[in-house]
Amino acid sequence: MANTPAPVPPLSPAGAVAMITYRNYTTYKRFWKLFLTGFLEPVFYLFSIGIGVGQLIEAFEFNGQQIPYADFVAPGMLAASAFNGALLDSTYNVFFKLKYDKLYDQMLATPLTTADVARGEILWGQLRGAAYAAAFLLVMVAMGMVHSWWAVLALPAALLIGFAFSAVCIGLTTYMTSFQDFDKITLVQLPMFLFSATFFPITAYGNAAVRWVVEATPLYRGVVLCRELTTGALSWASAVSVAYLVVMGLLGLLLVRRRLDKLLLT
Repeated sequence: MANTPAPVPPLSPAGAVAMITYRNYTTYKRFWKLFLTGFLEPVFYLFSIGIGVGQLIEAFEFNGQQIPYADFVAPGMLAASAFNGALLDSTYNVFFKLKYDKLYDQMLATPLTTADVARGEILWGQLRGAAYAAAFLLVMVAMGMVHSWWAVLALPAALLIGFAFSAVCIGLTTYMTSFQDFDKITLVQLPMFLFSATFFPITAYGNAAVRWVVEATPLYRGVVLCRELTTGALSWASAVSVAYLVVMGLLGLLLVRRRLDKLLLT
């Protein structure tokens, strides 16, 4: 009687995430030039607006401290780097894998589960965003735009920003049916980037209702967190931002798992 092959045991959550992350790394390392776009965009904004316009502005007051305009803009660009990296990977790439490459269907033919896929893809988007942020943080250090040892927490903050946006963006991408839907992403991405107090203080909004709306946006929470860490002017706004981004990421993870279950298992 032939021996029946033993069933393949399920992977541990950590092992599954590591496998998916390694797969993404081996695939995308051939396209490393594409990674430069998400990093260079905020750098060019920093040079043109932070430094260029900064020649016309003496300083800004932030949490009781006077800081140069370029030093005010730079942490906003740091948060935007993590935001760009997470968004790019968690929308365009995930959509192609889901709708055209059918990669997730292939993954589920292995011991991987939809929860593994969700965690693995979110981690990869998070890491891409963190890579952009880490490179940008080095630019800030080299240009003397970091003024506090609290800045060592700016990279974990970027990871948190990447986690929150990665999870939510993947969840929303599962609702897309064609590439035309990506126009909606641009419609949200650009205003969020421009009006999340990235280039000017939140006090510039004279209308209280408008200010409340801006403060409720996720990129604003990331900008506040990075700005307070790099300047050392900490306040309770950083704690609020951390709680906001953690909840956002966890809700996004739950959404991704449910959507993948519905799309791939039914």
